[in-house]
Formats: sequence, C-alpha cells, structure tokens
Amino acid sequence: MLFPFPATARPEASKFTAFSTNTIRRDSENRADDCVEVALADPDAQLMLVQGGRLYLDMANGTAGLWRSRMNALSLGADLQRAVLLGTNDGRPLLAAPVSEEADEPPASIKAIDHRSVYMQSLLLPKDEGALAQGAGLLAWHASHRFCSRCGAESEMRSGGYKRKCMACGAEHFPRTDPVVIMLAVSEDACLLGRSPHFAPGMFSCLAGFVEPGETLEDAVRRETHEEAGIEIGQVAYHASQPWPFPYSLMIGCYGEALSHDIDADRDELEDCRWFTRPEVREMLGKPMGEALYSTPPKGAIAFRLISDWLDAG
Repeated sequence: MLFPFPATARPEASKFTAFSTNTIRRDSENRADDCVEVALADPDAQLMLVQGGRLYLDMANGTAGLWRSRMNALSLGADLQRAVLLGTNDGRPLLAAPVSEEADEPPASIKAIDHRSVYMQSLLLPKDEGALAQGAGLLAWHASHRFCSRCGAESEMRSGGYKRKCMACGAEHFPRTDPVVIMLAVSEDACLLGRSPHFAPGMFSCLAGFVEPGETLEDAVRRETHEEAGIEIGQVAYHASQPWPFPYSLMIGCYGEALSHDIDADRDELEDCRWFTRPEVREMLGKPMGEALYSTPPKGAIAFRLISDWLDAG
C-alpha cells in the first residue's frame, strides 16, 4: 500500500522558514580527505568567511556580498587550513573558512555581522541563508571539538570537514546537529504561547526544548510542554523543520493536542504563558511589532510558521 500523499503536492512548510533553502550540491559521496585542497586550487572557488559567530559581508554596493575569491579571502585573514567544503554550485566549489583572531581589521566596506542580525535584517537571499546555516554550523562544531573525546589528543579534520580523526587512538568523530522540538499546543480555537524574559517587549512564541537521549520527538514535545507550562499533551503531529545555526541545531516544529488547560508555568523559564484565541492571534499577526499589544516572532522563524499555519487552518 502506498503512503497516502496528498493528490495535489503542497509546498513544504519548512521552505518558508529562514536558513532552510540550500541549493548547494553537497556531493557527500565524493568527500575525499583532500577535497578541500582540490577545491581551493580551483580558480572559480568561492568562500564565505566567519569570525566568532559573525559573518563577513561586503556592503560596498549597497547589497550584502557573501562570497569571495581565494585571494580576497586570504587578504581578509581567512585561515584556509581550517576551511570546510560545503559543496558545489554549477560546478563551482563553495567553502566556508574562519577568519583568524589575529587578522587585521577588515576594510570599511566589509562588515562583520552576527548571524542573528543577518537573519533579522534579511541581509541574505534565502539560498545564502541556507549556506550560512551549513557553513557556520560546521565551523562552530570544529572550533569546539578540536580534541578527541576518547583520549584527549588533538584530532585532525578529514572528509572536507565532515569528520575529525584522532591520530593517537584512531577514533573518528562526526559533526553533530542538536535536535530541538518547538511546539504549538492547541485546544479547540486557542493556542498556547509563552514569553521568555529575553524576548522583545510584548512578544510571545511557541514553547521549545532540546530532545534528550533515548527520547522520541513526540515524547519530547509532551515533556517540554508539561515542564514549561504544566499542560498535558495527547497526540503530536510534525509540521516543519528549520536549520538553526546557533550554533548547530535543527528546530523540529510540531503541533500538540492539549488535554488540559490550567497553566502552571515554570517561572525560571517563562516570564508569562497564556492561551490566545484565534481573533487574538489574527490581530498579533496582522500588525507590525510595536503596533499591537502582543506580537509573534518574525516571519522567518519556524514559530511564526506554526502559529500562522494553525490560524489559516481554522
């Protein structure tokens, strides 16, 4: 029996979230240990540069230029010994490299902008946001996993950045992605939203939390919702996902069927937590941040997608 896919294909909800569009051909089956060196030798190779959670962008022409040649990258202090291969686009190698902490200040036209601001200000095209998620996640993992977790010796990069090998004990280590469930609990014509103390004034969002070892996504949704809000969840349905380079997470968006309604919020996690009716959510989504009493995360956030798609389904 074939799985009952919809008769008319619908756009994936994930494609409407930031960092989720990536047109790079990863060529994972062709990642030899010397693939970075081969890619850097290609005169058409292009690199994105990252330093300490900030992306180098060339703003000289009023647009955010992300990619640069090997020679230009070197002039800006790129450490090509730690470059990773993202893949190819139209046969052109694309890489990401960290900028040395000892590098000189870049020219005035080059701005080092933190990843969150790049996203919030929509400085990149969607396909380049996806490349940023891939490159920034890999570089962050390598920066924090230089040493073998088995014997403590320093490990070496292999397979273009998709593996580290310990030359002392032979252990191999692979890049990790931290799974995070983000969920919208719903009950009849209301949804549950909370706000963290660090949110912008008036902003409410979906609840979220890391998946623990040996836990299904569904059980993580139930556990996190109960821990943060005291709400019991029954059925859980997957809706969308979003790569999240802070530093290397995957947001997994779900809906949860609320079986209880009395909120008992964890005040260490949430400043406020409440049920919002459809008319209230419609008003939140219909006005820019600051013009309504309450607001939601920006459109690129998977929380916005969960909230808006729930509202549209009603």
